[in-house]
Amino acid sequence: MLNEKDDFTMKIEIKKIGNSDGLLLPRELMQRLDLKRGQELHITELAGGGFQAMPYDPDFEKTMEIADQVMDKYKDTLAALAK
Repeated sequence: MLNEKDDFTMKIEIKKIGNSDGLLLPRELMQRLDLKRGQELHITELAGGGFQAMPYDPDFEKTMEIADQVMDKYKDTLAALAK
């Protein structure tokens, strides 16, 4: 399904898989996003609700770890700047 921005959108259901819950991605979506079975993804919670899934990238993960450390170290300064 395409919306007015030509972005691909689809509704998928969270299903029980063994003792866990999971998202089953349709083949069409896997092909469209060039995803492969067994591939790891980064899941990021979005501020307004929902989440974003991106292919796993070790460099991105390291960058996020460093960003978390910096934000923790300077949380008071960042809070003051946000006012």
